[in-house]
Amino acid sequence: MPSTNAFGQPVGDVVPEWTPRPWPVATRLEGRYVALEPLSVDHAADLHAALCGPGDHDLWTYRPTEPPADVPAMAALVEATLAPPDWETFAIVPAGAAPQGMLSFMRIEPAHGQVEVAGVLHSHALQRTTAATEAVHLALRHAFDELGYRRFEWKCDSLNEPSRRAATRLGFSYEGRFRHHLVTKGRNRDTDWFSITDTEWPAVRAAHEAWLDPANFDADGRQLTPLSPPARSARPATR
Repeated sequence: MPSTNAFGQPVGDVVPEWTPRPWPVATRLEGRYVALEPLSVDHAADLHAALCGPGDHDLWTYRPTEPPADVPAMAALVEATLAPPDWETFAIVPAGAAPQGMLSFMRIEPAHGQVEVAGVLHSHALQRTTAATEAVHLALRHAFDELGYRRFEWKCDSLNEPSRRAATRLGFSYEGRFRHHLVTKGRNRDTDWFSITDTEWPAVRAAHEAWLDPANFDADGRQLTPLSPPARSARPATR
């Protein structure tokens, strides 16, 4: 039952001893299969090699820009990505390999404990790997366990089915569709919203950790048990 105020109106639950959360400054986050490290122009050459080859144009379909033509253009894109003061961006660096992608924290609201992971870009070599899964896990763990955030968002073009599937697989709950949300490359974009809350995170974290455990993979690196979202009761869209 919801709480009520002195006027008999329903009000939200009290958040005990709530204080604004720290700003999630980009710092190196180390995992077993991958590290997230603060993005810099020094990553431009490796990112261009990983993301801008002849067969990589499909990686950029749902992004606001086309693939940079050369390393200086990638360096310019990195600089533009680092320019907004309210973004924190990481390079995704698999163990023993060059950077293979990037992701950002944006819509950071320390007063409310909310942050969004955005601009997730994986090379073809990184897609569908343990490193790709662990990269998002590290971002989630940093936000929830180390900084005490309450809500972690994922948004994507509603037509970007791989991103929608990834959000569900990683344990995000679908919250609804913002119609005619953006114009990207001259085309309409409807945006699908997903989230994980701090109350859901312990079960999601346990599922991630069980899947990422080396014991979950055979000698050829094939998973023994797939990652699936923890069971939870259905809930209506919040927006």
